[in-house]
Amino acid sequence: MDQYALRDRADRFWQRVTEGIQLSELWSQFRKDAESSYRLYSKEVDSTRAAGVPQGKHFLGVARQFFWAILEKLTPARRVLLLFALVLVIVPGGEWSWTTKSGEVKVFALDFHFYGGLLMFALLILEVADRVVMKRDLQIAKEIQTWLLPSAPPQIPGLEIAFATRPANTVAGDYYDVFARSCSASASPTFLIAIADVAGKSVPAAMLMATFQASLKTLSSTHSSLTELVSRMNRYACSNSQNGRRFTTAFIAEYDPASRRLTYVNAGHNNPILRRQSGLIERLEVGGVPLGIIEDAHYESGEVTMKPGDWLVAFTDGVVEAENNLQQEYGEIRFITMLHSGVLLTPAMLLNSILADLDRFVGNAPQHDDVTCMLLRAV
Repeated sequence: MDQYALRDRADRFWQRVTEGIQLSELWSQFRKDAESSYRLYSKEVDSTRAAGVPQGKHFLGVARQFFWAILEKLTPARRVLLLFALVLVIVPGGEWSWTTKSGEVKVFALDFHFYGGLLMFALLILEVADRVVMKRDLQIAKEIQTWLLPSAPPQIPGLEIAFATRPANTVAGDYYDVFARSCSASASPTFLIAIADVAGKSVPAAMLMATFQASLKTLSSTHSSLTELVSRMNRYACSNSQNGRRFTTAFIAEYDPASRRLTYVNAGHNNPILRRQSGLIERLEVGGVPLGIIEDAHYESGEVTMKPGDWLVAFTDGVVEAENNLQQEYGEIRFITMLHSGVLLTPAMLLNSILADLDRFVGNAPQHDDVTCMLLRAV
């Protein structure tokens, strides 16, 4: 095989391994994975140095805690396999000799390091198999969650809408939707506008997000005011909140295109921003506590009129609390500044501009929370 064919095979091998990702991106990906793993294990490690404890002894204590934090993530059988592999890696190889009856000297050498590495490779294969199965299940969950969220905003007279979400993990605990209410007290058709954030991330939050979506769609089809709807959703959420540990913040509004009236309930959510055409900022804060904390909680509703040129911005805390590498938050001031500077854009264009600015601010810092934003402009 000539050198060109060998180089071609090496290039194809490297492309298959890296999937065409550049070295700088691979390093960035490795850093994110390492930081994520460190945060996972460090939750169970107390690195506080007690008074009078020598530096060396403190280091050994922290290392021992890290070791147990890693070991306890494995099943008991795999823990034994890892410990046995570590022993083989640490113990030097052995060599034995004996003399046969004919006087011939026989030598037998055993490299414990090789078998220790082999056992670790076997353990790696088992862990990768679990990861592949979990990744497949998460991908299915992501597809299901995608079905629960709207792919495009509905056509509402007098409103232009844009929304987007970015999960911190494969699946998210954020929810948003805009849909016609099939049963409304108003003579004209009305639309429900909702954005919510389940406490926590990943699969547990995503499962509760699905129950939130189901309860909202079911209860919204009944004859009830917006406050009654939210109260009933809260009672249902309390039955699934693990004594308030899995609560949900939500902003739920009902828009009447005929009167341009927006009635809303803010259940402990980030206060949406209403930017009037004049530039005046109002915050929609009337409501009550998050859903799933107090079963008999009382909720009040607020009301505003959407005039042409007004903007309504609803978002989850993953937007304003996004951090860069210096642990500085994006913040509402920068967020509102982007809103002021883009009022002449369409909601879709302004949303893309905000997300691009968020990316510039965050840089290579890992995303700690789901990011969801919804923009509405009255026309």
